[in-house]
Amino acid sequence: MKTIYYESAGSVVIHNGHMLLLDRPGRGEVRLPKGHIDPGESPAMCALRETTEESGYADLEIVTDLGMNDVEFTNGNKNVVRTEHYFLVRLRSERMTRRTENDAAQFTVLWVALDEAVARLTFEAEQAVAVAALAAHAKSA
Repeated sequence: MKTIYYESAGSVVIHNGHMLLLDRPGRGEVRLPKGHIDPGESPAMCALRETTEESGYADLEIVTDLGMNDVEFTNGNKNVVRTEHYFLVRLRSERMTRRTENDAAQFTVLWVALDEAVARLTFEAEQAVAVAALAAHAKSA
């Protein structure tokens, strides 16, 4: 089985006692916003770009780096090893930008109360990131 390696970056956005999650009904998943890091792009830049593309929120600011982890999974006949970088992010304002048709069709934005958000996430790795973000948020508040 061929192994593919790549890096991605994403955000845990906390605003007014809620966490931004993305419902992806086509896959039956609730996720954090994240995506592939483009050539020449830093993980921080990628996290902000992907969050804006997937959620539509366009006035974001990184609060702190939450670190990175490696996730390994099988996709068809390929083994995938993905290094994921995450950042705690806040909205500076609720200014929105238009999402592409593809992103709007794939992702529904959910604002979930902080005490419910971790349990709503589909994958354990993202749940662990959300727990770390809640701890970092509590320290920065």
